[in-house]
Amino acid sequence: MIVTRKIFFILLSLFIVMEGCKGKKKPSLSGDEPVEVEDFIEFFPAAKVPYTLADTSLLKKQNDSLRISHSIFTSFVPDSVIAKVFGKNVKPRFYPIARFSAEEEHYVLAHAFTNSKRIAWLIAFNKDNDYLDAMPFLLLDASSATQQLTSIDRNFGIHKSVSRKNADGSVSEGKDVFGFSAGVNKFSLIMTDALDDKITELINPIDTFSRKHKYAGDYGTGKLNIISIRDGRRADQLRFFIHIDKNDGACTGELKGDAVIRSPTVAEYRLGGDPCVLRFTFSASTVTLKEIEGCGAHRTLRCSFDGRYVKKKVTKKKS
Repeated sequence: MIVTRKIFFILLSLFIVMEGCKGKKKPSLSGDEPVEVEDFIEFFPAAKVPYTLADTSLLKKQNDSLRISHSIFTSFVPDSVIAKVFGKNVKPRFYPIARFSAEEEHYVLAHAFTNSKRIAWLIAFNKDNDYLDAMPFLLLDASSATQQLTSIDRNFGIHKSVSRKNADGSVSEGKDVFGFSAGVNKFSLIMTDALDDKITELINPIDTFSRKHKYAGDYGTGKLNIISIRDGRRADQLRFFIHIDKNDGACTGELKGDAVIRSPTVAEYRLGGDPCVLRFTFSASTVTLKEIEGCGAHRTLRCSFDGRYVKKKVTKKKS
């Protein structure tokens, strides 16, 4: 009798769990019924960085059961974002591609298209799921001579690459690098390498952050070699951004992240999943970088972040 009663309660518990699971079924986003922002974000399949999307992916046929209606999409993403690409009063079709979670933000990657345009948008939300900003992750062009590839690295840097086969058989390449600036809640251009030219502009994505720490500042020589140090999110951290361009472009590299302070003069960058371990050793006017473990994923071959870099003088703005 006791055994029978135990079996009854076990079966009852399983039934309750199964019914609860049925209740958690993801809602459809193809209609006009309002949904919560959490349901909108979770509708996108979870993915991990590094992540890469090729232009050919935007040509694949979409599953209509995954379509997101215009009314639902625009309830979380402003109409102005769509109008910049497709024009006013145009209603493209929307589909989910992927979602990613960073330390401070959520990102969703959405595919939108009409008969004449196709785009993948990267959309940022904060931890409270409030919309922050959106950027064209990959915009398909009409040229058969070009190939586009956009990727997100482990530090959520966005690398947009384009290659073009020229009439003489040569190949031209261009690259833009973007990052999300938490200080202003915007995607910002960090570096641009024009399709036919060398790097024309380098923008420091952490330039506006606080620099109260005694070692905070910019180190390096020239416009394209910079080791930028800013105050960290915590007292035992320093934010950094590194961009190097040596030997007429033969040695280039870039890395952005947080370094943990190990001693009064030493900080180290370590990140789970990234084999790179980089040590910063500070003096009153220099920082010395040493790759403890290889950082090849962040630079070209036969190249290194290693070196001693002198602190730049702060140029005071005239009143």
